[in-house]
Amino acid sequence: MEDFLLKYYSIITHLVEFIPAIIGVLLYKYYKNTPVKYFIYFLVYVFFLDLFGRYSYLVINDGYLSFLSGTPLAANYWYFNLFWSVIAIVFFVFYYFKIIENKLFKNVLKYIGLGFILFSVLYIVANFDAFFRKHVCLIDCLGALVLLVCISFYFLEILQSDKILNILKSINFYFTVAIFIWWLITSPVYFFDYNGTNLDWNFIFLKWQVLLFANMFMYLTFAFALIWCRPKKPL
Repeated sequence: MEDFLLKYYSIITHLVEFIPAIIGVLLYKYYKNTPVKYFIYFLVYVFFLDLFGRYSYLVINDGYLSFLSGTPLAANYWYFNLFWSVIAIVFFVFYYFKIIENKLFKNVLKYIGLGFILFSVLYIVANFDAFFRKHVCLIDCLGALVLLVCISFYFLEILQSDKILNILKSINFYFTVAIFIWWLITSPVYFFDYNGTNLDWNFIFLKWQVLLFANMFMYLTFAFALIWCRPKKPL
């Protein structure tokens, strides 16, 4: 299993990210007049984000980007800190703001989103060196809480409305369930990773297995939802 992960982990991860992204592009005409179009943009963004995030492998061993060696950009920590830990969370706040109708929830999400952006900018400025050298744990933890608030508001609105009657045909229900389960599975892994366990190879391989299966579940659920919940004709 360890040899398999070393050889195919990145390939499988990119593949499962590519599947919902390409399905979203192919089915875009069915969702172009709905908020789902923004989620399709996000799926494409995530695929290229993860793909280009491997640029750091071209820095080592006299690779094409070896001129970055010795600079803060040599490692990709800054890249994922910014484009995943911050921007991805801001997207989720934006998306749930779009699909939630409750005015109180929308107002809370608006201020939470603005507060998260402000905190992230101030924290990065105050910890500029760490931003380039390691994952920013505090921003990740706060981002996870923001995501949990978004998910909670969505489920609360569903329970308080007639939408629950057609929930199995609601694409946002599948999106939210997949994200929530992914969050539950991966949060403990990231918690131990931040606390220095990442030096243990047994933990590293366990982390890869957990993240691989969690990503497969989430992205394939996205793909299923895009197909299953597709309108009979473009909206």
